[in-house]
Amino acid sequence: MTSSVLSSRALNRATLARQLLLRRSPMSALDAIRHLAGLQAQAPFPPYYALWARLSGFSPGDLSKLILDRSVVRTALMRGTVHLVTADDCLAWRPAVQPVLAQSLRAANQHTPEIAGLDLDDFAKTARKLLAERTHTSAELGKALAERWPGRAPSSLMFAARNLLPLVQVPPRGVWGKAGQPAYATAEDWLGREQGEPDFDGLVLRYLGAFGPASVADVQVWAGITRLGEVVDRLRPRLRVFRDEQGRELVDLPDAPRPDPDTPAPPRFLGAYDQLVLSYADRTRVLSDEHRKRLITKNAVIPGTVLAGGMIKGTWKTVKDGTRATLVVTPFERLSKRDTTALSSAGARLLKFAEPAAEDHDIRFETD
Repeated sequence: MTSSVLSSRALNRATLARQLLLRRSPMSALDAIRHLAGLQAQAPFPPYYALWARLSGFSPGDLSKLILDRSVVRTALMRGTVHLVTADDCLAWRPAVQPVLAQSLRAANQHTPEIAGLDLDDFAKTARKLLAERTHTSAELGKALAERWPGRAPSSLMFAARNLLPLVQVPPRGVWGKAGQPAYATAEDWLGREQGEPDFDGLVLRYLGAFGPASVADVQVWAGITRLGEVVDRLRPRLRVFRDEQGRELVDLPDAPRPDPDTPAPPRFLGAYDQLVLSYADRTRVLSDEHRKRLITKNAVIPGTVLAGGMIKGTWKTVKDGTRATLVVTPFERLSKRDTTALSSAGARLLKFAEPAAEDHDIRFETD
């Protein structure tokens, strides 16, 4: 059977629909986090901007409440990166990514000499016992472990604990407007439940619901797990198969939204490290190769991004000067008057969200 071909524009609009970026959704913050298969969360506050861009009526307190009542947690999952996920997804997905995280302890890096020779089972038991007594910051846990294994760098011992145990960052980390170093507990202690068995089928299906249509390579980049082609093959009777314009196979959930390619794509301001940027092997559905070189640099810092016409076409930041807050938009290309007007309107709403205490708001477009 010949697979249907999805044009680049059709693929873009399907992705935006899946990511709640064609129109703001009325779903709750908790339902959105579940639907989106978690939110990238290296820094404390980008998840708030991710939800603001996608939901109608979202306020920071909605997410802060979920963090405080333990409905969602901040934890290292896909690609070893901190994500904000539901409590259920934390317990379900950590077993699937655990082998990759444990394998990283054997990779050549600055921690390797400090970890060499450790009895990892004994080490993990000791770290778990310390965390059961109380939460620890990275410095505190590293120091406590170094007392048990003297002569080893505390930071490396903390790295090992993070990759061996399902640690979650407890509040106030991630609560809107709060600062401070993260403190950790194990997911089981914090949530009062045990982890499940690895569920690779569920992981792939959830990815497709949030990011599809996608290739096996796309799924593997998002998850940080190899050999998922076997999982996709097992799921194939439950999936629909497409091809992109280059002939690459894409799989998707049969009933997932794939809107008309001519569906308008409104402007959006996405937060730093937004998963739309980082969850594909082939990012050209939302980011041209030319613009990718300007956005993704060697320092691996991904700033807030600007969507215009459905594609990432610039970055943004806010600058405070006394009582004035300015939104600085840096386009990657010359924007049409229509896009500039639409972004200015959306930017005014962003400033009200990001800097509500500022007496004056301003928007500036500039070249880098």
